[in-house]
Amino acid sequence: DVQLQASGGGLVQAGGSLKLSCTTSGFTFHDYAMGWFRQVPGKERDRFSCISSSGGQPYYADSVKGRFAISRDNAKSTVDLQMNDLKPEDTAVYYCMAIEVPATTPCNEGEWREYWGQGTLVTVSS
Repeated sequence: DVQLQASGGGLVQAGGSLKLSCTTSGFTFHDYAMGWFRQVPGKERDRFSCISSSGGQPYYADSVKGRFAISRDNAKSTVDLQMNDLKPEDTAVYYCMAIEVPATTPCNEGEWREYWGQGTLVTVSS
């Protein structure tokens, strides 16, 4: 079974930092692009970052560009998200996802099969 587990969330003050981690199993990690999305109850899912299967070509939405950094370790089948200068509007449940996108296609383009698991709550206080 495909399994993804995000961790590292918590309560932080505005301007602070958190690092999220995602452990995975049940699929060939290095064949998948990986990404993060977040969701607030009652709002649409916000897919804000992804990284290609090789670790290159990271994508960031404008809302997090310059503050967040995604990285992956293909040897450990993990993906991390370093979040700096957090803002109250970053408050959400954060999920990591595996994206079944061809290696030659940017991870943020097109509609592809995605897998995700349990998220982790990030709360940013003002």
